[in-house]
Amino acid sequence: MRRRTATCIFLCLGLASLAAVAAGQASTAANDSTPASQAGPTYVIGPDDTLYISVWKEPDLTETLPVRADGKISMPLLNDVQAAGLTPMQLGAALTEKLKKYVSDPRVTIVVTQMNSQRVYVTGEVLHPGAMNLTPNMTVLQALSSAGFTQFANTKGIYVLRNEHGNETKLAVNYRKLIKGEGGQNIALKPGDTVVVP
Repeated sequence: MRRRTATCIFLCLGLASLAAVAAGQASTAANDSTPASQAGPTYVIGPDDTLYISVWKEPDLTETLPVRADGKISMPLLNDVQAAGLTPMQLGAALTEKLKKYVSDPRVTIVVTQMNSQRVYVTGEVLHPGAMNLTPNMTVLQALSSAGFTQFANTKGIYVLRNEHGNETKLAVNYRKLIKGEGGQNIALKPGDTVVVP
């Protein structure tokens, strides 16, 4: 009888420890499912961006949403909410405030999973012309390295076209100095810039 009791206790303890391990693994897996942010803390959300919105302990309100062309997202309970023009932290605070009517102590996390609203363009004698997503602190050298040159590219005539407040500016790029890291040639790109390789 004592052996049976000891065996039963041993089995129960073994099952309990297995259940605890499984619960820990499930918790870790749940924590790992949050995607990594593609944007810095000062990034301003724009149309066509994709956001992962997590509301703590509210799986029905946690989802990945696109920012529509009008700058809004559609969320359960809240319908349309303005997202464009806000940083992830500002949007999180706004959603937290709005959700207080429906959820006790809401905790909202916003992660930018795709930055599609901020683009630069590379054109001319490059292997991969067209639009390119602007990553944080992206430079003209990084854009050129992604685009590549054709055999006919004139690296002496590269320039960046920038439109600010309705005025178009042409910023010359000296490629020789650029690849040597001289003379401040590695211009930090801004949304809407066009890199031209003649």
